[in-house]
Amino acid sequence: MHLISRKALREFWEQHPDSQSSLIHWANAMEKNDFNSFAQLKRAMPTADLVGDLIVFNIGGNKYRLIASIHFNRGKVYVRHIFTHRDYDKGTWKL
Repeated sequence: MHLISRKALREFWEQHPDSQSSLIHWANAMEKNDFNSFAQLKRAMPTADLVGDLIVFNIGGNKYRLIASIHFNRGKVYVRHIFTHRDYDKGTWKL
């Protein structure tokens, strides 16, 4: 999969240094695989949840949430948001 954008990951871990290794692990896993469907992704990453058109990943032992838009047919992963669990629970990202 082609990941767009690592910059968002880097900016987040600069603010939350303990997230760096988990975000790098997630990014590497995404880039090393070619997922053809959400079902295939879910088998490889069981914490992924489909919320509307977006996919939410638990990162760092559920301390953080990464929200991505994945276009399986084009092999592209767009990082939309990364939140602490507390900020994610506020739900403002759904607006």
